[in-house]
Amino acid sequence: MDGIPPLVDQHSHGAVHGELGLGEFETHLAKAQGATGPAPPGTTFFDSRAGLAVRRWCPPLLGLEPHCAPVRYLARRRELGAYRAGLLLLRGAGIGTFLLEQGAPGALTSPAELARAAEGRAHEVVRLEPLAAQVADTSGGTDAFLSYTAEALYAAAGSAAAFASGATACAGGPPCAAEVRQAAGRWLRTRGTGAAPADPVLVRHLLWSAVATGLPVQLHCPDPRRLTGFLSATAGRGTDLVLLPGPGHRRQAARLAAVFPHVYADVGARPEEALREAPFGKLLFSTGARALAELYVVAARLFVRAMEHLVRDWVADGWCRAAEAGRIASLVAAGTARRVYRLEAAAG
Repeated sequence: MDGIPPLVDQHSHGAVHGELGLGEFETHLAKAQGATGPAPPGTTFFDSRAGLAVRRWCPPLLGLEPHCAPVRYLARRRELGAYRAGLLLLRGAGIGTFLLEQGAPGALTSPAELARAAEGRAHEVVRLEPLAAQVADTSGGTDAFLSYTAEALYAAAGSAAAFASGATACAGGPPCAAEVRQAAGRWLRTRGTGAAPADPVLVRHLLWSAVATGLPVQLHCPDPRRLTGFLSATAGRGTDLVLLPGPGHRRQAARLAAVFPHVYADVGARPEEALREAPFGKLLFSTGARALAELYVVAARLFVRAMEHLVRDWVADGWCRAAEAGRIASLVAAGTARRVYRLEAAAG
């Protein structure tokens, strides 16, 4: 693994501004593990794999010994100040480039803020559903909404690295104009302010509109098999699709990436299963980090260690030579993301 380039984190959301107390920190740590509520009385989310990883990898970046007590770690965080602590963590994560999907403005670091803090590069990923909701909040009738949405989407394509969608299922080709107009009218009549579109026809229209721009499209899909029809219909269109599957579905995503030339799969911080199912050049690393700068550090460390163990075993078993193992690790860590998202061209 010597010579592996700085990682490209192809999916994250940024870090929080300001200081965090123990309760707030644990809340964000719990959300990162999929928990929907606080820890039971007498327990803590630091007693979890993610909690242990934070205590192992993050304290040394702030000048503390590994595995120090959570209260000591958070006290050091406050002592340094949120901004300084964030800089030290992000710059110590080993990530050189971030693809950032933003939520509400100001809630988390913007791409520019994250890039400055990490001394790296950051590119924006535009989520389709919130984009449509913003247009609907300010547009008039159906025709204006559809026209302004198209304008907003193509304007975003001028600066974004990719689009993203939370569509859980999508089948077949683009809907006809009459279907789209009817679906948009129904949604505009019933939606509340800020509500994102959920109508399957309208979501399919947004997806195909994004495909038409030629930018890569990230698909947040709990079960990627439900998108198989869409993956098949978009083949040969010149647009790459990247599957970001839910827990337990990374193997299925990798299998789909192996089948369709234009489809890629996110491996998160644990590449083991996916590497058995797809060509190495179809897989990409991400942290999925949100709110805590520590989550960038943890995911990067876990990924690098997992890749080290895997390729070391491959070399020991005679599957490949050390130089080849390093090239494969670099593909998943950064090379494929740079190619899919055209990051060198964006930097230029």
